[in-house]
Amino acid sequence: MANPFIHVELNTTDVDTAKEFYGELFDWKLEDMEMGPSGTYTVIKVGDGTGGGLLKNPMPGVPSFWLAYVLVDDIGSATQKAKSLGAKSIRTRSRCRTWAGSASLKIPPALR
Repeated sequence: MANPFIHVELNTTDVDTAKEFYGELFDWKLEDMEMGPSGTYTVIKVGDGTGGGLLKNPMPGVPSFWLAYVLVDDIGSATQKAKSLGAKSIRTRSRCRTWAGSASLKIPPALR
């Protein structure tokens, strides 16, 4: 696959319940990492396949949601292409801890 999913992340309103539920349901190994003022980030270790993480949803009043990360060769070009197809750019970061950059996009309702 040219652009695989490389990470999935649950932004949840209830971290403890989510950890218990998904850990037991899928037998995931969960490892907490302290992130300073951002709180705790829980790494999801799945063995084979795409892992991810979960954290307290940083947006008050917003329901829990899964966020998928896709690997692209050029974040700028991929963002522009997504916008040309109807996506709205919410946030672009030039540097992440493990990636050269990231963009958060809002996909048109018909494609969700």
